[in-house]
Amino acid sequence: MFPVVERRYAVAFALTATLFFSWGLASQFNDLLLHHFQKALDLTRTQASLTQFSFYIGYFCAPLPAAIIIRRVGYKKTMVIGLALFAIGAFLFVPAAHLRIYGVFLAGLYIIAIGAGFLETSANPYIAILGDPATASPRLNFAQAFNGVATVLGPLVGGYVIFSGVEYSPAQQAAMGPAAVDAWRAHEAAAVGPPYLVLGILMVVIATAIALTRYPPLRPEVTPQGAGSPFAVLKKPRVLYAVIAQFFYVGAQVGTWSLLVDFAQEAAHVPERTGAQVYLEATMIAFCVGRFVGAWLQRTINPPRQLVLYAGCNMVLCVLAATLGGFPGIWALVATSFFMSIMFPTIFALGLENLGHQTEFASSFIVMAISGAAVIPPLMAAFAGVTGALHWSMLILALCYAVVVSFGIFAPRLKTT
Repeated sequence: MFPVVERRYAVAFALTATLFFSWGLASQFNDLLLHHFQKALDLTRTQASLTQFSFYIGYFCAPLPAAIIIRRVGYKKTMVIGLALFAIGAFLFVPAAHLRIYGVFLAGLYIIAIGAGFLETSANPYIAILGDPATASPRLNFAQAFNGVATVLGPLVGGYVIFSGVEYSPAQQAAMGPAAVDAWRAHEAAAVGPPYLVLGILMVVIATAIALTRYPPLRPEVTPQGAGSPFAVLKKPRVLYAVIAQFFYVGAQVGTWSLLVDFAQEAAHVPERTGAQVYLEATMIAFCVGRFVGAWLQRTINPPRQLVLYAGCNMVLCVLAATLGGFPGIWALVATSFFMSIMFPTIFALGLENLGHQTEFASSFIVMAISGAAVIPPLMAAFAGVTGALHWSMLILALCYAVVVSFGIFAPRLKTT
């Protein structure tokens, strides 16, 4: 169905594809933490949004060092290093859950993000250059579909193991007394430890499998080598445009997912567990289905044209989410995930096209653009605080997708060589 991977690369492709699942699961747990920490640690929405800031600022710090390491030791060893860092950060959540110190949680998230940044910087370009350049976009979309599977499982698993479903209003908390409230918050915080322990163990298992597997050599023209400034690649207009488009796209994606539970509560008084298990789960299913459908469609549809169409649809849906209210507004926001599904890998593949030995440095800057998720969600939360309503923040998402539309229109005309 997807004739985009040569037989000799099949095992390497399959193992590398598991990495897309890994960081997808972590990012989905992260979306749940933003809401959970408001309750477990008694934080405001703006304070809790620092979880996204800490996680995605790690993406800004990691890629350039990762690209330099790729040139020294290759893609495979860089993946193993990323998995090791990922595991360390996940294991840090176990003591953090018992200490209930927000800073320790944030440190763990930052280390996880450093590891994930190494994985994204190595795995995305590796998949893109693993075969025929003409099939790079559908191949990367297919690999990213495994990230979509994680987005489905994340809210489903996290909603059960992290969210207890027990919520108390300020009046109820006042009636309970300080000791009872503290015990409740301690129980809620402790629920975060076990899922991250399992996540850390999973990273160790995948790292071991990759380390013990022989990866076949890449084509000479894309094998990491050479010297020179990593910033030289930003002189290529399409690479720079891809960085900008990715910044706004990822900011919109994470802003949608991390605030969806809060949005559902505001729009239709949906309980937190229902928000995670129904609407957040629905949006992840839409995203996962969109990844597989999008990869299949790219066999016959020009990727930039598909990008423009999908981003345009999301602009309309975000405006509807901002103005409809109630359940129609929730479902409009949920539907955006189907159309956002192909955006990250398509922008990535277009940005790396025909770069040869500069591929890893271009990859590092495009991954650094994931730090848009450290900016857009807090901006949306702050805007909601100013306007007194979260739904108006969906207009910020529409503006982000407008940038993606412009990239799809103009990027094919820009040089990459």
